[in-house]
Amino acid sequence: MQKKSLAEELRRNAYPGRGIVIGRSADGRSAVTAYFIMGRSGNSRNRIFVEEGEGIRTQAFDPSRLEDPSLIIYAPVRVLGDVTIVTNGDQTDTVYEGLSAGLTFEQSLRTREFEPDGPNFTPRISGLLERKDGAFSYAMSILKSDGGDPSCCCRFTYTYDNPKAGEGRFLHTYMGDGSPLPSFEGEPERVGIDGDIDAFTRTLWDSLNGENRVSLFVRYIDIESGAYETRIVNKNR
Repeated sequence: MQKKSLAEELRRNAYPGRGIVIGRSADGRSAVTAYFIMGRSGNSRNRIFVEEGEGIRTQAFDPSRLEDPSLIIYAPVRVLGDVTIVTNGDQTDTVYEGLSAGLTFEQSLRTREFEPDGPNFTPRISGLLERKDGAFSYAMSILKSDGGDPSCCCRFTYTYDNPKAGEGRFLHTYMGDGSPLPSFEGEPERVGIDGDIDAFTRTLWDSLNGENRVSLFVRYIDIESGAYETRIVNKNR
């Protein structure tokens, strides 16, 4: 698979929806993850990311304007020991609880499917990073309808051992804008990861469509020590 420019991929897609990036920093020292949300409706745009423990949570920017919290208020990031979980919905909790009970990432997600928001049937996308003995690996998952048919849930899991420095994978919910919104197709895209956490954060935020972007989370995790740096950017301030 050809490595793509993440900035270019974002700029050419006005509405990728929600997206997860996981990979390794250019200097090879850090496991990198990013998660962003976008919105077309007022309810979806009325959100910010806030830190919660070692993870983050979505929160209404203006609680008086919150219409329906289902599917938009959740914890996208949670940490369990040396494992970081990143998802686009409340399946973060499903994976966290499953791992705590001895299940694998894939086994935990067998209990879930795409979101019940027909006719879009938004895919559930999830990622898991694990540090162990000075190395790290990661996995990504997408649960989606069968070409818009909600009677069948298609489940795909991708695992990556010993990721290369300066690259990662990008998984997002939609191929672009539309009605209904077209679900992501294919395996996670191979993309470059350049610069330190501040440069990478700027690249992502500046490349997201200015009208539709809502919030961005970026974390660099030192592979040896587990120490991490986090950046959060919210359109609503």
